[in-house]
Amino acid sequence: MALTLYYHPLSSYCWKALIALYEAEIPFAKRLVDLQDPEDHAAFREITPLGKFPLLHDADRDRYIPESSIVIEHLALTVPGAARLMPTAAAQALDVRAKDRFFDLYVMEPMAKIVEDRLRPETERDPRGVAAARARLDTAYGIVEHSLRETGWAVGDDFTLADCAAAPALFYANEVQPLSPALPRTRAYLERLRARPSFARVLREAEPYMTLFPRS
Repeated sequence: MALTLYYHPLSSYCWKALIALYEAEIPFAKRLVDLQDPEDHAAFREITPLGKFPLLHDADRDRYIPESSIVIEHLALTVPGAARLMPTAAAQALDVRAKDRFFDLYVMEPMAKIVEDRLRPETERDPRGVAAARARLDTAYGIVEHSLRETGWAVGDDFTLADCAAAPALFYANEVQPLSPALPRTRAYLERLRARPSFARVLREAEPYMTLFPRS
């Protein structure tokens, strides 16, 4: 199987896809796209007009697969080692997909709003929007805390698509709005995620670029 992942090393959604690839030990090539290079950026937009990461090229099927969740589901359908990322039981698979959407929409999205605001000039910042994003994160944290067990993963005992989504979402959210001691299960879950070899590898590879992340 000839797979190429178009990615950026700080993109949370790219991390999500990378975790799945490393988790299943799938051979693939990386294609880092330099968005600051006009030619590189333009070439990427020729492939995918929206210019969004990650993008997986499956040469064997002559297909480009966008969107991190769809990339992981594609891998689960086509690569035996990745099948375990999606449960075979329909009800459990639905729970995994629901958790995946939750972490993307209610943790990743408000986190991104806060980060994007920090990158803007002072005169273009959006205090009201950031306050709303922080309130949404607080609500999401409470839901996560209530849904987690003291051990295991987001859905049952197996590491799935839901955990691939949770890892970058909670990691970056914790950077901009730290998890409080009142969220012990969520904090412990994030530590389990960080210790997982697939995510630990993603974090190691991103470390040289982390100085670019606006922590304040």
